[in-house]
Amino acid sequence: MLSIPIQSKLGGFYFFYYAIVGTFMPFWNLYLEDQGFNYQQIGLLSSIAIITRFFAPFIWGWIADKSGKRMLLVRIATWMECCIWLLIFIIPNSFQSIALLMLIFSFFQNAILAQFEGVTLFWLAEKRAQLYGKVRKWGSIGFIIGVFGIGALLEIVPISMLPIMLLCIASLAFLWSFTIREPATAPTSQKILEPLWPILKRPVVASFFVIELIMLFSHAPFYSFYSNYLKQANYSTTEIGFLWSVGVIAEIIMFAYANVFFTRFSWRMLVAICLILTSLRWIMAGLFPDLFAVQFFAQCIHAFSFGLFHLIAMRIIFQNFSAGQQGRGQALYSTMWGLGVAIGSILAGHYWEIYTGQVMFVVAGIVVLCGLFFVKGLPKAVNLSH
Repeated sequence: MLSIPIQSKLGGFYFFYYAIVGTFMPFWNLYLEDQGFNYQQIGLLSSIAIITRFFAPFIWGWIADKSGKRMLLVRIATWMECCIWLLIFIIPNSFQSIALLMLIFSFFQNAILAQFEGVTLFWLAEKRAQLYGKVRKWGSIGFIIGVFGIGALLEIVPISMLPIMLLCIASLAFLWSFTIREPATAPTSQKILEPLWPILKRPVVASFFVIELIMLFSHAPFYSFYSNYLKQANYSTTEIGFLWSVGVIAEIIMFAYANVFFTRFSWRMLVAICLILTSLRWIMAGLFPDLFAVQFFAQCIHAFSFGLFHLIAMRIIFQNFSAGQQGRGQALYSTMWGLGVAIGSILAGHYWEIYTGQVMFVVAGIVVLCGLFFVKGLPKAVNLSH
């Protein structure tokens, strides 16, 4: 039976991991802008920061499924993350040096979440449907504390100190990882790995990953330039941090009550709703940057564009990939995420100053609707299995 302490340990690691994300995502591009990089360079650096998701997740997923040492990989990767933030702080910030360090950082970063998701699902076992959202919400809380705390702190200290802040939080994540053992229910080392191709040919799996690619492609202007866009509209770092946290609070609420949707609607219907609401979110964010209330409402839609969509992804992966394929299944999810955002970031960075950020967000809102053409591959019956 699952003990309360392991839930707390899993939730604690999500907390520290997403505190790093909450510090990095809203403020990293502001840091790059402060270091003198232009929007095209920022777009390229943003894509480099996730470009290894094209291949790194499969390397880590293969190692995880082959060795069975998922938590060991998480610890190694978290330690390397600490080293990267220290180097970024002490070496001169040229485009080449930041690009190289972001490449190394993202290679190891990709080992953390995909494998830890697998660790969590194995620990939760048959109770994963009831408990995953409750454990995962601590990541959202960590994100909020990171984005709020760092946003307020950056009103006092210069943004050039951001790498040191990231180093401190990454160090806490590394230390916390030692409280979590390898899950006993997870498969150990495998001499011959089960093939993935029969799984990938299933309509539900193929359709979902194509939709994910489109969904995350549309997220690129948001992930790469939303903070810069708000700064141009004269928002303070505290206000920017607040708006980022609104989305994550909405995500926490979704994690708590998602079963209300799963017991009433099919995956097909839920994914279609996520796509339509995401389109509305980007169009609102792009057309009304000066209206705080509109930005607030747009951020609330994060409950669907990420929260519900992510929960659907976890169910699809755990139901369709066997225990021995979970590392590579999670890796594929991570790869589609990286591929979509990386391509979108390069394009958004290239066209941002030509067509304005407003146009980029509206285009993202139109593009995401293309995912509706693929929802027919998802089950149209309500899926009540765990």
